Amino acid sequence: MPTVIAKDGTEIFYKDWGSGQPIVFHHGWPLTADDWDAQMLFFVQQGFRVIAHDRRGHGRSAQVSSGHEMDTYADDVAALALALDLRDAVHVGHSTGGGEVARYLGRHGSARVAKAALLGAVPPIMLKTEANPDGLPIDVFDGFRKQLAANRAEFYKEVPIPFYNFNRDGVKRLDGVVDNWWRQGMMGSMQAHYECIKAFSETDFTEDLKKIDVPVLVMHGDDDQIVPVADAAMLSIKLLKQGTLKIYPGFPHGMATTHADVINRDLLAFIRG
Repeated sequence: MPTVIAKDGTEIFYKDWGSGQPIVFHHGWPLTADDWDAQMLFFVQQGFRVIAHDRRGHGRSAQVSSGHEMDTYADDVAALALALDLRDAVHVGHSTGGGEVARYLGRHGSARVAKAALLGAVPPIMLKTEANPDGLPIDVFDGFRKQLAANRAEFYKEVPIPFYNFNRDGVKRLDGVVDNWWRQGMMGSMQAHYECIKAFSETDFTEDLKKIDVPVLVMHGDDDQIVPVADAAMLSIKLLKQGTLKIYPGFPHGMATTHADVINRDLLAFIRG
């Protein structure tokens, strides 16, 4: 399997298809590069080079016991970009991956980056704090940790239901999508997934967003049950120098899967625009 070696020696698995301007996809918790299959196939057919990696401890990357926080995630992305000599790249991040994109740009700059897109992304910060009074209370994330530790396999059968809004009236449950979410989740390290909950919920990306100096498309479903739009996209757009906000009525957190045709079309227009 193709891997790059991070600065601490960790092997990071990646997919790399096609040629042309590179698009780098960053997956959400606790998934893998496979979660971007609908985008990878579409964009490689449009003449782009498409790359997606499994975050450390996730999927096919090494199940190391350290580095499960945003600075190291961003450094792993920098190692990937350097090893593959990516230039003029577009970085697309979903959920936790959106935080990874923000921290990568905030920490490593945009010399190799043309644009970015944040889909249902966790920035600026998910956790309720004095500075972020509308965030989610720590009890929510403690509950995630408790359920994961008690019975990860069962927990990962439950999470995809609100993730894709399969609990909403009139929304058809797609068993293959649920099974694929479970499959990806169970590939990774339980420890990495446990520690990543802190990374995606408690990291404050405010200063990262302010530093980003390339165009950013912020995409969010207004019925996102995992990362509520009001405390994410609606705040992030105010911090970006060159941000464009696109809200999708009724779309779920996993909209890149359930509404791939719409998301792919809008991403393509943004990248080519």
